[in-house]
Amino acid sequence: MALSRVCWARAALWGSAVAPGPFVTRRLQLGRSGPAWRAPRSSKLHLSPKADVKNLVAYMVTKTRAINGSYHRFLGRHFPRFYALYTVFMKGIQMLWADGKKARRIKANMWKHNIKFHQLSYREMEHLRQFRRDISKCLFIGIISIPPFANYLVFLLMYLFPRQLLVKHFWTPKQQVDFLDIYHSLRKQAHSEVITYLERASTLVSDERLRWHLTDLGIKVRNGTHPTAHDILPLRECFSTHPLGLNQLQAVQMRALSRAVLLTPHLPSPLLRWRLKSLTTEIHQLDRALAKLGIGQLTAQEVKSACYLRGLNSTHIADDRCRTWLGEWLQISCSLKEAELSLLLHSVVLLSTNYLETRR
Repeated sequence: MALSRVCWARAALWGSAVAPGPFVTRRLQLGRSGPAWRAPRSSKLHLSPKADVKNLVAYMVTKTRAINGSYHRFLGRHFPRFYALYTVFMKGIQMLWADGKKARRIKANMWKHNIKFHQLSYREMEHLRQFRRDISKCLFIGIISIPPFANYLVFLLMYLFPRQLLVKHFWTPKQQVDFLDIYHSLRKQAHSEVITYLERASTLVSDERLRWHLTDLGIKVRNGTHPTAHDILPLRECFSTHPLGLNQLQAVQMRALSRAVLLTPHLPSPLLRWRLKSLTTEIHQLDRALAKLGIGQLTAQEVKSACYLRGLNSTHIADDRCRTWLGEWLQISCSLKEAELSLLLHSVVLLSTNYLETRR
Protein backbone atom coordinates (compact mmCIF):
# COMPACT_ATOMS: atom_id res chain seq x y z
CA MET A 1 0.00 0.00 0.00
CA ALA A 2 2.81 2.40 0.97
CA LEU A 3 4.78 1.37 -2.12
CA SER A 4 1.91 2.25 -4.44
CA ARG A 5 1.56 5.66 -2.82
CA VAL A 6 5.27 6.34 -3.28
CA CYS A 7 5.12 5.33 -6.98
CA TRP A 8 2.11 7.51 -7.61
CA ALA A 9 3.65 10.50 -5.80
CA ARG A 10 6.90 10.14 -7.75
CA ALA A 11 5.08 9.98 -11.04
CA ALA A 12 3.08 13.10 -10.22
CA LEU A 13 6.19 14.95 -9.03
CA TRP A 14 8.39 14.24 -12.07
CA GLY A 15 5.58 14.40 -14.65
CA SER A 16 5.93 10.80 -15.60
CA ALA A 17 3.80 9.67 -18.58
CA VAL A 18 3.60 6.18 -17.26
CA ALA A 19 0.00 5.28 -16.54
CA PRO A 20 -0.80 3.70 -13.18
CA GLY A 21 -1.60 0.07 -13.08
CA PRO A 22 -5.12 -1.29 -13.31
CA PHE A 23 -5.29 -1.79 -9.56
CA VAL A 24 -4.29 1.77 -8.82
CA THR A 25 -6.69 3.11 -11.45
CA ARG A 26 -9.56 1.20 -9.96
CA ARG A 27 -8.73 2.46 -6.44
CA LEU A 28 -8.51 6.02 -7.67
CA GLN A 29 -11.83 5.79 -9.49
CA LEU A 30 -13.53 4.50 -6.38
CA GLY A 31 -12.01 7.15 -4.18
CA ARG A 32 -12.49 10.28 -6.30
CA SER A 33 -15.11 12.72 -5.17
CA GLY A 34 -14.67 15.91 -7.24
CA PRO A 35 -15.03 16.80 -10.90
CA ALA A 36 -11.29 17.40 -11.15
CA TRP A 37 -10.77 13.63 -11.29
CA ARG A 38 -13.17 13.06 -14.20
CA ALA A 39 -11.66 12.09 -17.54
CA PRO A 40 -12.79 14.22 -20.53
CA ARG A 41 -15.57 12.66 -22.58
CA SER A 42 -14.74 11.48 -26.05
CA SER A 43 -16.27 13.60 -28.87
CA LYS A 44 -17.05 10.39 -30.73
CA LEU A 45 -19.86 9.65 -28.31
CA HIS A 46 -21.73 12.87 -29.22
CA LEU A 47 -24.48 12.43 -31.92
CA SER A 48 -25.87 15.35 -33.98
CA PRO A 49 -29.62 16.01 -33.45
CA LYS A 50 -30.02 16.72 -37.19
CA ALA A 51 -28.53 13.35 -38.05
CA ASP A 52 -30.89 11.67 -35.59
CA VAL A 53 -33.90 13.39 -37.17
CA LYS A 54 -32.78 12.45 -40.68
CA ASN A 55 -32.31 8.84 -39.70
CA LEU A 56 -35.72 8.76 -38.03
CA VAL A 57 -37.43 10.32 -41.06
CA ALA A 58 -35.70 7.91 -43.44
CA TYR A 59 -36.76 4.99 -41.27
CA MET A 60 -40.37 6.18 -41.15
CA VAL A 61 -40.47 6.70 -44.93
CA THR A 62 -39.08 3.24 -45.55
CA LYS A 63 -41.56 1.59 -43.18
CA THR A 64 -44.47 3.57 -44.67
CA ARG A 65 -43.55 2.50 -48.19
CA ALA A 66 -43.28 -1.10 -47.09
CA ILE A 67 -46.68 -1.00 -45.39
CA ASN A 68 -48.21 0.78 -48.35
CA GLY A 69 -46.80 -1.81 -50.75
CA SER A 70 -48.20 -4.65 -48.64
CA TYR A 71 -51.58 -2.95 -48.52
CA HIS A 72 -51.63 -2.53 -52.31
CA ARG A 73 -50.73 -6.19 -52.85
CA PHE A 74 -53.48 -7.23 -50.45
CA LEU A 75 -56.09 -5.16 -52.32
CA GLY A 76 -54.85 -6.39 -55.69
CA ARG A 77 -55.19 -10.05 -54.65
CA HIS A 78 -58.48 -9.95 -52.76
CA PHE A 79 -60.35 -6.92 -54.23
CA PRO A 80 -59.06 -6.43 -57.80
CA ARG A 81 -62.00 -4.30 -58.98
CA PHE A 82 -61.84 -1.99 -56.00
CA TYR A 83 -58.06 -1.81 -56.34
CA ALA A 84 -58.36 -0.63 -59.94
CA LEU A 85 -60.71 2.18 -58.87
CA TYR A 86 -58.49 2.99 -55.91
CA THR A 87 -55.43 3.26 -58.16
CA VAL A 88 -57.21 5.58 -60.58
CA PHE A 89 -58.44 7.73 -57.71
CA MET A 90 -54.99 8.10 -56.14
CA LYS A 91 -53.39 8.94 -59.49
CA GLY A 92 -56.18 11.45 -60.07
CA ILE A 93 -55.42 13.16 -56.76
CA GLN A 94 -51.75 13.41 -57.72
CA MET A 95 -52.50 14.81 -61.20
CA LEU A 96 -55.00 17.34 -59.85
CA TRP A 97 -52.51 18.45 -57.22
CA ALA A 98 -49.80 18.84 -59.88
CA ASP A 99 -52.19 20.85 -62.05
CA GLY A 100 -52.97 23.10 -59.10
CA LYS A 101 -49.28 23.76 -58.43
CA LYS A 102 -48.69 24.59 -62.08
CA ALA A 103 -51.72 26.91 -62.20
CA ARG A 104 -50.44 28.64 -59.08
CA ARG A 105 -47.04 29.23 -60.70
CA ILE A 106 -48.69 30.67 -63.81
CA LYS A 107 -50.89 33.00 -61.76
CA ALA A 108 -47.92 34.11 -59.64
CA ASN A 109 -45.97 34.92 -62.81
CA MET A 110 -48.96 36.89 -64.14
CA TRP A 111 -49.16 38.97 -60.96
CA LYS A 112 -45.40 39.49 -60.83
CA HIS A 113 -45.05 40.71 -64.42
CA ASN A 114 -48.55 42.22 -64.78
CA ILE A 115 -49.51 39.80 -67.60
CA LYS A 116 -53.10 39.43 -68.80
CA PHE A 117 -54.72 36.13 -69.71
CA HIS A 118 -54.63 36.78 -73.47
CA GLN A 119 -50.87 37.52 -73.26
CA LEU A 120 -49.98 34.05 -72.03
CA SER A 121 -48.70 31.26 -74.23
CA TYR A 122 -51.21 28.79 -75.63
CA ARG A 123 -50.35 25.98 -73.23
CA GLU A 124 -50.51 28.27 -70.19
CA MET A 125 -53.88 29.68 -71.29
CA GLU A 126 -55.29 26.22 -71.92
CA HIS A 127 -53.98 24.92 -68.58
CA LEU A 128 -55.62 27.76 -66.64
CA ARG A 129 -58.89 27.37 -68.55
CA GLN A 130 -59.08 23.63 -67.93
CA PHE A 131 -58.00 23.87 -64.30
CA ARG A 132 -60.69 26.43 -63.56
CA ARG A 133 -63.32 24.08 -64.95
CA ASP A 134 -61.92 21.09 -63.05
CA ILE A 135 -61.64 22.86 -59.71
CA SER A 136 -65.16 24.26 -60.06
CA LYS A 137 -66.49 20.73 -60.39
CA CYS A 138 -64.39 19.53 -57.45
CA LEU A 139 -65.62 22.38 -55.26
CA PHE A 140 -69.15 21.02 -55.50
CA ILE A 141 -67.92 17.69 -54.11
CA GLY A 142 -66.13 19.52 -51.32
CA ILE A 143 -69.20 21.51 -50.34
CA ILE A 144 -71.57 18.56 -50.12
CA SER A 145 -69.03 16.60 -48.03
CA ILE A 146 -68.81 19.27 -45.31
CA PRO A 147 -71.58 17.90 -43.00
CA PRO A 148 -70.46 15.22 -40.50
CA PHE A 149 -70.21 11.71 -41.96
CA ALA A 150 -71.32 13.05 -45.37
CA ASN A 151 -68.02 11.97 -46.91
CA TYR A 152 -69.20 8.34 -46.92
CA LEU A 153 -72.23 9.33 -48.98
CA VAL A 154 -70.03 11.39 -51.29
CA PHE A 155 -67.80 8.39 -52.00
CA LEU A 156 -70.86 6.37 -52.90
CA LEU A 157 -72.14 9.12 -55.21
CA MET A 158 -68.73 9.43 -56.86
CA TYR A 159 -68.75 5.69 -57.52
CA LEU A 160 -72.30 5.73 -58.94
CA PHE A 161 -72.05 8.99 -60.94
CA PRO A 162 -68.42 9.47 -61.99
CA ARG A 163 -69.28 11.41 -65.17
CA GLN A 164 -71.43 13.97 -63.40
CA LEU A 165 -69.32 14.41 -60.25
CA LEU A 166 -65.71 13.68 -61.20
CA VAL A 167 -63.25 15.31 -63.58
CA LYS A 168 -61.25 13.40 -66.19
CA HIS A 169 -58.33 12.82 -63.79
CA PHE A 170 -60.48 10.23 -61.99
CA TRP A 171 -61.83 8.48 -65.09
CA THR A 172 -60.46 5.18 -66.36
CA PRO A 173 -59.24 5.17 -70.00
CA LYS A 174 -62.45 3.44 -71.08
CA GLN A 175 -64.56 5.92 -69.15
CA GLN A 176 -62.78 8.83 -70.82
CA VAL A 177 -63.79 7.61 -74.27
CA ASP A 178 -67.33 6.66 -73.23
CA PHE A 179 -68.01 9.89 -71.35
CA LEU A 180 -66.69 12.09 -74.16
CA ASP A 181 -69.01 10.25 -76.55
CA ILE A 182 -71.93 10.87 -74.19
CA TYR A 183 -71.13 14.57 -73.91
CA HIS A 184 -70.86 14.90 -77.68
CA SER A 185 -74.18 13.14 -78.18
CA LEU A 186 -75.72 15.79 -75.90
CA ARG A 187 -74.15 18.49 -78.07
CA LYS A 188 -75.41 16.90 -81.26
CA GLN A 189 -78.99 17.06 -80.02
CA ALA A 190 -78.85 20.84 -80.40
CA HIS A 191 -77.28 20.90 -83.89
CA SER A 192 -80.49 20.65 -85.89
CA GLU A 193 -82.12 23.29 -83.70
CA VAL A 194 -79.25 25.73 -84.29
CA ILE A 195 -79.46 25.16 -88.07
CA THR A 196 -83.23 25.76 -87.94
CA TYR A 197 -82.75 29.10 -86.22
CA LEU A 198 -80.12 30.04 -88.82
CA GLU A 199 -82.58 29.35 -91.62
CA ARG A 200 -85.26 31.40 -89.89
CA ALA A 201 -82.86 34.27 -89.31
CA SER A 202 -81.87 34.31 -92.99
CA THR A 203 -85.29 35.74 -93.87
CA LEU A 204 -84.50 38.77 -91.70
CA VAL A 205 -81.23 39.63 -93.46
CA SER A 206 -81.68 42.79 -95.52
CA ASP A 207 -78.87 42.17 -98.01
CA GLU A 208 -80.19 39.86 -100.73
CA ARG A 209 -76.79 38.36 -101.54
CA LEU A 210 -76.05 37.54 -97.89
CA ARG A 211 -79.58 36.19 -97.42
CA TRP A 212 -79.15 33.78 -100.33
CA HIS A 213 -75.68 32.74 -99.11
CA LEU A 214 -76.93 32.04 -95.58
CA THR A 215 -79.90 30.02 -96.87
CA ASP A 216 -77.61 28.01 -99.13
CA LEU A 217 -75.26 27.29 -96.22
CA GLY A 218 -78.12 25.91 -94.13
CA ILE A 219 -79.28 23.68 -97.00
CA LYS A 220 -75.76 22.30 -97.49
CA VAL A 221 -75.36 21.40 -93.83
CA ARG A 222 -78.79 19.73 -93.71
CA ASN A 223 -77.92 17.68 -96.81
CA GLY A 224 -74.72 16.35 -95.19
CA THR A 225 -72.15 18.63 -96.86
CA HIS A 226 -69.23 19.84 -94.80
CA PRO A 227 -68.79 23.62 -95.36
CA THR A 228 -65.34 25.10 -95.82
CA ALA A 229 -63.89 28.35 -94.52
CA HIS A 230 -64.65 29.95 -97.91
CA ASP A 231 -68.33 29.09 -97.42
CA ILE A 232 -68.48 30.60 -93.93
CA LEU A 233 -66.25 33.68 -93.91
CA PRO A 234 -68.29 35.74 -96.44
CA LEU A 235 -71.15 35.69 -93.88
CA ARG A 236 -69.24 37.66 -91.22
CA GLU A 237 -71.42 40.70 -91.72
CA CYS A 238 -74.60 38.75 -90.87
CA PHE A 239 -73.19 37.72 -87.49
CA SER A 240 -72.08 41.20 -86.39
CA THR A 241 -75.51 42.84 -86.35
CA HIS A 242 -79.18 41.91 -86.27
CA PRO A 243 -80.39 39.16 -86.32
CA LEU A 244 -77.39 36.92 -85.54
CA GLY A 245 -75.05 39.15 -83.52
CA LEU A 246 -74.33 38.04 -79.97
CA ASN A 247 -76.19 41.04 -78.60
CA GLN A 248 -79.22 40.39 -80.85
CA LEU A 249 -79.71 36.65 -80.34
CA GLN A 250 -83.09 35.57 -78.98
CA ALA A 251 -83.44 33.47 -75.84
CA VAL A 252 -84.36 30.28 -77.74
CA GLN A 253 -81.30 30.66 -79.95
CA MET A 254 -79.03 31.16 -76.94
CA ARG A 255 -80.43 28.07 -75.23
CA ALA A 256 -79.76 25.95 -78.30
CA LEU A 257 -76.22 27.33 -78.62
CA SER A 258 -75.60 26.75 -74.91
CA ARG A 259 -76.46 23.06 -75.30
CA ALA A 260 -74.18 22.89 -78.34
CA VAL A 261 -71.21 24.07 -76.26
CA LEU A 262 -72.14 22.09 -73.10
CA LEU A 263 -73.36 25.06 -71.05
CA THR A 264 -76.54 24.80 -69.04
CA PRO A 265 -79.48 26.42 -70.87
CA HIS A 266 -81.58 26.80 -67.71
CA LEU A 267 -80.52 30.34 -66.87
CA PRO A 268 -81.96 33.83 -67.44
CA SER A 269 -81.27 35.38 -70.85
CA PRO A 270 -78.73 37.99 -69.62
CA LEU A 271 -76.69 35.29 -67.89
CA LEU A 272 -76.87 33.01 -70.94
CA ARG A 273 -75.62 35.82 -73.17
CA TRP A 274 -72.78 36.65 -70.77
CA ARG A 275 -71.63 33.02 -70.56
CA LEU A 276 -71.72 32.57 -74.34
CA LYS A 277 -69.72 35.78 -74.81
CA SER A 278 -67.16 34.74 -72.20
CA LEU A 279 -66.68 31.28 -73.71
CA THR A 280 -66.43 32.56 -77.28
CA THR A 281 -63.95 35.29 -76.33
CA GLU A 282 -61.84 32.76 -74.43
CA ILE A 283 -61.74 30.38 -77.40
CA HIS A 284 -60.89 33.26 -79.72
CA GLN A 285 -57.94 34.23 -77.51
CA LEU A 286 -56.81 30.60 -77.40
CA ASP A 287 -57.02 30.45 -81.21
CA ARG A 288 -54.76 33.46 -81.62
CA ALA A 289 -52.20 31.98 -79.23
CA LEU A 290 -52.42 28.61 -81.01
CA ALA A 291 -51.94 30.22 -84.44
CA LYS A 292 -48.82 31.91 -83.05
CA LEU A 293 -47.49 28.61 -81.67
CA GLY A 294 -48.44 26.50 -84.70
CA ILE A 295 -50.55 23.34 -84.88
CA GLY A 296 -47.45 21.31 -85.71
CA GLN A 297 -46.06 22.01 -82.23
CA LEU A 298 -48.99 20.27 -80.51
CA THR A 299 -48.96 16.66 -79.40
CA ALA A 300 -51.64 14.28 -80.63
CA GLN A 301 -53.50 14.51 -77.32
CA GLU A 302 -53.36 18.31 -77.34
CA VAL A 303 -54.79 18.36 -80.87
CA LYS A 304 -57.67 16.07 -79.90
CA SER A 305 -58.44 18.16 -76.80
CA ALA A 306 -58.40 21.37 -78.84
CA CYS A 307 -60.78 19.91 -81.42
CA TYR A 308 -63.16 18.57 -78.78
CA LEU A 309 -63.36 21.96 -77.08
CA ARG A 310 -64.37 23.51 -80.40
CA GLY A 311 -67.19 21.04 -81.08
CA LEU A 312 -65.57 18.09 -82.87
CA ASN A 313 -65.75 14.60 -81.37
CA SER A 314 -62.08 13.86 -81.97
CA THR A 315 -61.93 10.63 -79.94
CA HIS A 316 -62.58 8.50 -83.05
CA ILE A 317 -60.78 10.60 -85.67
CA ALA A 318 -57.19 10.13 -86.85
CA ASP A 319 -54.59 12.68 -85.83
CA ASP A 320 -54.00 14.06 -89.34
CA ARG A 321 -57.74 14.58 -89.86
CA CYS A 322 -57.96 16.43 -86.55
CA ARG A 323 -55.09 18.71 -87.55
CA THR A 324 -56.78 19.46 -90.88
CA TRP A 325 -60.03 20.35 -89.15
CA LEU A 326 -58.25 22.50 -86.58
CA GLY A 327 -56.50 24.34 -89.40
CA GLU A 328 -59.88 25.18 -90.97
CA TRP A 329 -61.15 26.40 -87.61
CA LEU A 330 -58.13 28.68 -87.08
CA GLN A 331 -58.51 30.08 -90.58
CA ILE A 332 -62.01 31.26 -89.65
CA SER A 333 -61.27 32.32 -86.07
CA CYS A 334 -58.19 34.40 -86.82
CA SER A 335 -60.07 36.28 -89.56
CA LEU A 336 -62.84 37.47 -87.23
CA LYS A 337 -63.11 40.68 -85.24
CA GLU A 338 -64.55 40.87 -81.76
CA ALA A 339 -67.93 42.06 -83.05
CA GLU A 340 -68.17 39.01 -85.34
CA LEU A 341 -67.60 36.30 -82.73
CA SER A 342 -71.17 35.07 -83.07
CA LEU A 343 -70.01 33.41 -86.30
CA LEU A 344 -67.31 31.57 -84.34
CA LEU A 345 -69.94 30.37 -81.89
CA HIS A 346 -72.15 29.06 -84.71
CA SER A 347 -69.09 27.43 -86.33
CA VAL A 348 -69.07 24.95 -83.45
CA VAL A 349 -72.12 23.46 -85.17
CA LEU A 350 -71.38 24.31 -88.82
CA LEU A 351 -67.91 22.74 -88.89
CA SER A 352 -68.57 19.65 -86.77
CA THR A 353 -71.98 18.39 -87.93
CA ASN A 354 -70.84 16.58 -91.09
CA TYR A 355 -67.08 16.20 -90.67
CA LEU A 356 -66.02 12.65 -91.62
CA GLU A 357 -66.75 10.08 -88.91
CA THR A 358 -68.73 12.53 -86.79
CA ARG A 359 -71.72 12.12 -89.07
CA ARG A 360 -73.76 9.20 -87.67
